[in-house]
Amino acid sequence: QVHLVESGGGLVQPGGSLRLSCAASGSIFRINDMGWYRQAPGKQRELVAAITNGGLTNYADSMKGRFTISRDNAKNTVYLQMNSLKAEDTAVYYCNADVPSARIMGLITRYWGQGTQVTVSS
Repeated sequence: QVHLVESGGGLVQPGGSLRLSCAASGSIFRINDMGWYRQAPGKQRELVAAITNGGLTNYADSMKGRFTISRDNAKNTVYLQMNSLKAEDTAVYYCNADVPSARIMGLITRYWGQGTQVTVSS
């Protein structure tokens, strides 16, 4: 079993910054892709950013230039640096990790964190 624990959410004023962290623990020999999604009230969960094990990144268009995803493979941790925050960035942010099975070849399981609230308001 794999557990993801997010931290770093909170209340910030428009134009401010936050850094989210997500640490994975448990039966892990490797993590493939890691990423961040978010879900605002009344809306579907959407991709924010993703990063491969080798460091290749992908961002949703509205986050490009403002958000930066990174990871520390030695710590099984993914980060999301969020700058120039806007009210519309208010949401619950979830991290995910794609973990290959050590016993069953080809089986990859996506695990999710519990979510951390980000509120952008003056």
